[in-house]
Amino acid sequence: MRTFLSRLIPSTLAALVFLGSSLSAVAQSGKTEVLWLGQAAVRITTPGGKVIVIDPWLRTNPKTPASFKNLEALGKVDLVLVTHGHFDHIADAPDLAKMHKVPLYGPAGLNQTLTTLGVLPMDQSPRFGKGGTILPFGPGGVKITATRAEHSSEYVWKNPATNKDEVHVGGEPVGFIVEMENGFKVYHMGDTGLFGDMKFIGEYYKPDLVLIPIGGHFVMSPADAAYAVKNYLKPRYALPIHYGTIPVLRGTPEEFAASLGSDANKMLKVQPGEKVDF
Repeated sequence: MRTFLSRLIPSTLAALVFLGSSLSAVAQSGKTEVLWLGQAAVRITTPGGKVIVIDPWLRTNPKTPASFKNLEALGKVDLVLVTHGHFDHIADAPDLAKMHKVPLYGPAGLNQTLTTLGVLPMDQSPRFGKGGTILPFGPGGVKITATRAEHSSEYVWKNPATNKDEVHVGGEPVGFIVEMENGFKVYHMGDTGLFGDMKFIGEYYKPDLVLIPIGGHFVMSPADAAYAVKNYLKPRYALPIHYGTIPVLRGTPEEFAASLGSDANKMLKVQPGEKVDF
């Protein structure tokens, strides 16, 4: 028996190692898919098949295609991320988290408010903050880090007892560096103005793709966003978001491309409902 096991175990281990290597190779050779759904709402499918939805405002978003206004149309969802408490970023996030029984990660102060008000149970509203990193799917999986964003964050909640809107603490706004299983990095900037530490974010995290707001008024203008791309972040690709949903968000991809100048080839012009692979 000992001789049999001594022969079996090495061969079994070798098979397991080969299987693990094969699975790893599949993940490594997979693609990152980014589906933009208008404003700051995106669905990211990682090379390993995990689905992450960020800032889902879909059902009343004028730019979201009709086919995605039903939350079930997103398919499976493994994680929800929210950059701050404004309605156009969090509107459908709690319902999506509850539908799929998955956690919603956002700024610590915002998630505390969601728990306190009973919008989400504590186990679905975990807290973390700027500089913090989570491994929501375990070691070796996707890595998500919260970064600074220059904006505000208030959460408006309709009190069922009074049927009136109340404004609650929304924590400090954040962006997210989402690092895939194969090392590809997506920087969802949330809502932000231009700030000097974007240079640090570019040098330290080295994002491959930035999802960058260009609408102006509440966020960067196309010229500001182009300055960030050219001088601070220096990504391989830049996908403009957060424009055109309301009149004051006047910035356009054409203005962004013009401001990028010789770096205009980095810009990905994607319509809501379209996806790109990396």
